[in-house]
Amino acid sequence: MRPSAIAIPMPEPMSVLPSAAAGIWETLAIWLVGSVLSLALELLIKPHGGRTTRTPAAWLIHLGLWSMAFGPLLLLTQRPIFAAMLVLVAALLVVLVNNAKFHALREPFLFSDFGLFSQAIRHPRLYLPFFGLGKALLAATTIGSSALFGLSVESALPESVGWGAFLALSAGMTAMGTTTLWVGTHLAPAPSLDPMRDLSDLGLTASLWLYWRLERKTPCVEVAQLGDRRPTNGRGHEYPAVQLPHIVAVQSESFFDVRRLLDTVHPRILEHFDRIRTEAQLQGTLRVPAWGANTMRTEFGFLTAIASAELGVHRFNPYRRIARLPMDSLASELRSLGYHTVCIHPHPADFFGRDRVFPQLGFDTFIDIDGFDRRDTCGPYICDAAVTRKIEEQLEASEQPLFVFAITMENHGPLHLERVNEGDEPRYYTAPPPAGFNDLTVYLRHLANADRMLGNLTDALRKLSRDGLLCWFGDHVPSLPQVYASRNFDDSRTDYLIWRTDEKNSQHKELAIEQLAPILLESLQHRPPS
Repeated sequence: MRPSAIAIPMPEPMSVLPSAAAGIWETLAIWLVGSVLSLALELLIKPHGGRTTRTPAAWLIHLGLWSMAFGPLLLLTQRPIFAAMLVLVAALLVVLVNNAKFHALREPFLFSDFGLFSQAIRHPRLYLPFFGLGKALLAATTIGSSALFGLSVESALPESVGWGAFLALSAGMTAMGTTTLWVGTHLAPAPSLDPMRDLSDLGLTASLWLYWRLERKTPCVEVAQLGDRRPTNGRGHEYPAVQLPHIVAVQSESFFDVRRLLDTVHPRILEHFDRIRTEAQLQGTLRVPAWGANTMRTEFGFLTAIASAELGVHRFNPYRRIARLPMDSLASELRSLGYHTVCIHPHPADFFGRDRVFPQLGFDTFIDIDGFDRRDTCGPYICDAAVTRKIEEQLEASEQPLFVFAITMENHGPLHLERVNEGDEPRYYTAPPPAGFNDLTVYLRHLANADRMLGNLTDALRKLSRDGLLCWFGDHVPSLPQVYASRNFDDSRTDYLIWRTDEKNSQHKELAIEQLAPILLESLQHRPPS
């Protein structure tokens, strides 16, 4: 009797192949839908979100970056919808940050701003209030729901298509993105470095990419060497053989003559400034490369006397890369003349990397917030009065000529987190301010303290046995978007003065920030013997 055959179950090829093919086509469809949604996110960008006349190169860069992000995340998560959602959430977050920055600072999000994300985590009060609670909740909810969906609902793609097809698909997505990005990058024109124009012409994603490329291609050493030919370089100058004066330079946070903004601000809000500028050697309005924030741009321009336009792409955050190299500056020049150079800033020393930057710029000593009593505040930050006392201590203790550069914090925003005190409005206005001007009222309270600091410093310099030279200027106008919009105010200039204990011949002149340091050194060079 013939033995019966044993039936061995065999997989049906047609039942596996359609499943694998379906998984691949679904992934490609998810990639395509995600691409369209990522492009749609650009419509939300403020300003110029609705502009659709961008060059083909800009669209290629956008799609290339999308694919380059989607491919590796697909490999990592093994879930195409989850990978697409992660890329879209990241893109949405950048758009929301861009819109918040533009509202507060009149400038779109730039690639160099990515370097400030760590500061936003360590110093949330300086950044997150501008972003807004609603946007923060939206971002957190979107991230949480994406993670929940991806980890608990969507199944892993290799289970349906097999590992070979999955790895090939992920690699193909990444390779396609790389190729598309390469083509778009080489077809794209060089960015103009006018952020508003580049945002309009290129879109946010492409402009971020091209700014990064330009930053990487611009040699820091060449930019740093600009300082070798600046007017701050005093080699070859012959300074009179007389006692050099103490020099105090104060970069006063958000200081400007606010009466240009609103004529019902009480005229005595800047009574010391008004009096001292009539005695000043030089005074006037000051052109600065910042609006509402980005103090380091003005600060770097003052210390190095390098105009913002000369820095190329590094103009947006000169402390990010180029200032990490040794550079000639006002501080290093004064140190070569025998000055002891001190920077005073009542904030953590690592903010903007100042603890690494200032030694390269020629400062002997850096006194940060650890040098202050942290309870000595006016609002959330160290009082201008406390900074005044610290400057006076340094002046009184120094036997050699002293250069003090003080960067104040009291008037730093966000101003809308502070409350208007009873009596503030009648004290700071000649008529009640319009509704919604609370931010301005808070600003005026701190501005009055800055004005008082100016008066106290000139009094202190007069009492010293050594002559004194004071340079006072604002780093930028404050961030008051609602107030500016209601007043159609578009003047980014701050104010400055250069005052000496032994001269009283005021001249008015508008300057750019990079002109201040050369004028200070010229004052030493041509100073008549006392």
